[in-house]
Amino acid sequence: MTSGGALANGGGGGKVRLLRVQYYVVLGCVAAVVLFACLKYTPAAAVAAVGYGFWGGAVGGQQQHAAGLAAAAAAATTDTSSSTTARRSPVVIFNFGDSNSDTGGMAAAMGLRIALPEGRTYFRRPTGRLSDGRLVIDFICESLNMPHLSPYMKSLGSDFSNGVNFAIGGSTATPGGSTFSLDVQLHQFLFFRTRSIELINQGVRTPIDRDGFRNAIYMIDIGQNDLSAYLHLPYDQVLAKIPEIVAHIKFTIEALYGHGARKFWVHGTGALGCLPQKLSIPRDDDTDLDGNGCLRTYNAAARAFNEQLAAACRRVRQRMADAAVVFTDVYRPKYDLVANHTRYGVEHPLMACCGNGGPPHNYNHFKMCMSAEMELCDMDARFVSWDGVHYTEAANAIVAEKILTGEYSTPPVRIASLVDSTVSNDG
Repeated sequence: MTSGGALANGGGGGKVRLLRVQYYVVLGCVAAVVLFACLKYTPAAAVAAVGYGFWGGAVGGQQQHAAGLAAAAAAATTDTSSSTTARRSPVVIFNFGDSNSDTGGMAAAMGLRIALPEGRTYFRRPTGRLSDGRLVIDFICESLNMPHLSPYMKSLGSDFSNGVNFAIGGSTATPGGSTFSLDVQLHQFLFFRTRSIELINQGVRTPIDRDGFRNAIYMIDIGQNDLSAYLHLPYDQVLAKIPEIVAHIKFTIEALYGHGARKFWVHGTGALGCLPQKLSIPRDDDTDLDGNGCLRTYNAAARAFNEQLAAACRRVRQRMADAAVVFTDVYRPKYDLVANHTRYGVEHPLMACCGNGGPPHNYNHFKMCMSAEMELCDMDARFVSWDGVHYTEAANAIVAEKILTGEYSTPPVRIASLVDSTVSNDG
């Protein structure tokens, strides 16, 4: 176990609770500092399109993957969530999650004006995504020939005709763990659905009709923040926390099913032990590092979480014979980006593009991306991590390309197959 485990040695139940409270307090304070710095100090003009980085690199396989996957979106608007001319699609998606799939919800909810360099590659402006460009969910939408999802909390420029994104950065699956935890997102959806049905019964045209709710794909991508909050504990205690996290996700699936949902696409968590943020936590030695430089214990916890979530989805499938519940393991493609980084033209698989401190991780817990002292990689440099926690657009494109094949899903199906039909529950 890393030195993080030593922080809780000998602690009883009260101490564990205290540590968890302290974790959220520190997390909230750090987030506030970052957001304040983002608003006050970021030199937007200096990083508008080219950055001012210190690791140059030729355009390589990472960008080519992103360009190839996005080819079908070449004629689409740059941010269809704010476009009134985007082509409407019969595909409807409701997404629940954290920053990995937040398309601007946190920025809208908190009234934040996030500045460049976030959003610099594709949108050429910040959109509230914690990345330099598109997220995995954006590429999924593009693969289904549908506009990007509008955040539920975005009051202006939203188009909910193809679904709603309830994901908010920092959210947890555990109630009370964050302001917009999964139970809150569920209730936001139920309010949206109930109000829509009321208007439909009054003869009013709504963005999504009854068939839209019935045939929609319900995506869930959450749990990483919950798991991260416990990683300072000894490994056996981390494992003991996982069933509760999974139970809340399972409950949400069952609640949505009770309100007519029949098509579910559930993501596991990624390789947490490969994140620059985790690797930058002080430790006594490097004995916990694997051959690729990732923390074994953290990755083992991520795999255990995915295994339990997959098992929960399997149990739900067995009980809901008329529903399609697909679990997708994003750990494997994300770890592959590190283990086989040269295959993707990536030079620095464990280093943040936007951060502070330079090699080996360019991550400083007190001088993060968007702070006044950020150190930013060049636009054409090849990186997996954007800010130490979230991925670059190019990395997201590679991950999306892989999971869209259905190879990493149980049952092994493509999300496109959910659009017009359900899936046999034989996984």
